[in-house]
Amino acid sequence: MKKKVKIHREGHKILFVSGIILLALNAVVAFYFRNITVYYITGGVSLVVLLAFASFFRIPYRNFFESDNHIVAPADGRVVVIEEVHENEYFKDKRIQVSIFMSPANVHVNRSPISGVVKYQKYHPGKYLVAWHPKSSEKNERNTIVLEHDESDAEILVRQIAGKLARKIRWYLNEGDEVQQNAELGFIKFGSRVDLFLPLGTKIEVGLKQKVKGGITVIGTLPDADE
Repeated sequence: MKKKVKIHREGHKILFVSGIILLALNAVVAFYFRNITVYYITGGVSLVVLLAFASFFRIPYRNFFESDNHIVAPADGRVVVIEEVHENEYFKDKRIQVSIFMSPANVHVNRSPISGVVKYQKYHPGKYLVAWHPKSSEKNERNTIVLEHDESDAEILVRQIAGKLARKIRWYLNEGDEVQQNAELGFIKFGSRVDLFLPLGTKIEVGLKQKVKGGITVIGTLPDADE
């Protein structure tokens, strides 16, 4: 039997409030206009809006990929950056950056790419540049989490970045927390971008413009685990 799609808890309040507002709007239209065409148009638009919100907060059932050796995608979306960069916030040295752009149509929950311990967490208020802007990783509202891998002690930085539409970042992990691979790390309302900063020598398993799925697609293989 096929498992059903669920609505994430971050969307419960928004869907409830939106439903009440739309219901009231339809009641006003029905009372004042008394026109069946106008009523159907308003009802149809209201249904589309409500379904769009439900889609934003959907959590489809998945059989997650689990492996101690591999880094799994923390988000749904498209790979927009794969390059060696200097990471300035935590490592202050060179890392491999892999960035995933999340469109409004993607699933918006973020998941832990590895099992490990949270060594660092910091939220940064900031601007709302478009998510693909080169400076969005440093200038936009963002949340940074560094995970120390259980097996190899390698550290991986995950950065949630707000964009033009995404104006709310949620995170569920704090320093000292233990987390399992694919557990919920946070949520970015209405999409945006997630950056990974990986150790040099990590074997990257994805390509630019490739679509990835959180908890399923392998982003890379850790350098000391690649045989």
